[in-house]
Parts: sequence; structure tokens; C-alpha cells
Amino acid sequence: MSDQRFIIEMGSGNDQYGMDYTKAAARAIEDAIRHSAIPMLAVRGIPHTDMRVQVTIGVQEPDKLDIDALKSALPRGAATITATHGGLNVHDPDTGNTIVIATAAVEAFLPKQA
Repeated sequence: MSDQRFIIEMGSGNDQYGMDYTKAAARAIEDAIRHSAIPMLAVRGIPHTDMRVQVTIGVQEPDKLDIDALKSALPRGAATITATHGGLNVHDPDTGNTIVIATAAVEAFLPKQA
């Protein structure tokens, strides 16, 4: 039996002063899931543990992400997180500061119903 995607949300987040890719990514994930409510799980009696969550995070330096920290912040479902090159680094030549901008796609899947 295969999974069927039933929701996809996109979000963005940033870290303005610390160049912390994980912080920017966590904010992007939070932005994406903040726009969602999934009442159909409770209405249909489906446990949240049946939901598979797939997150794709885009940042300029994906190897700097703490995937375990991001995964532990997800409130429901069995999560996998994929880091990829994306997002933006915006450098301010006047201050020397670099703003890190992350993008996130959060997808939720349930087992396909017969």
C-alpha cells in the first residue's frame, strides 16, 4: 500500500544576526505548519502516528543544518527532513552582517485508502 499526500505547505524563515541555518530553517518549518490545521485526522479517527511528514529545507549551506533538532520540533507524524541547496544569504556590506533565509516545504502523507 502506498502513501497519498494530502497536504503541502510552504514557509520561509530567517536569522538576521547569527547566521544560524538551523534557526532560520526552524522558523521556515514553523511558518509552513502555522498555516495548517488537519481536523480530518480526528474526525476520521486516524491516529497522528499514521501520518508521514516529509520536510524539504533549502539553505545556502545545507551541511550546517542540525536535522535532529529540526525533526524533534515537528509536532506530529513520523518525520523525515531533507536539506538541499536553496534559500538566500543576504550580505550587508555596511555592517558585515549576513542574513540567512531558509525555505521549507512540509508535506503530509497518509496510507492510501482502498
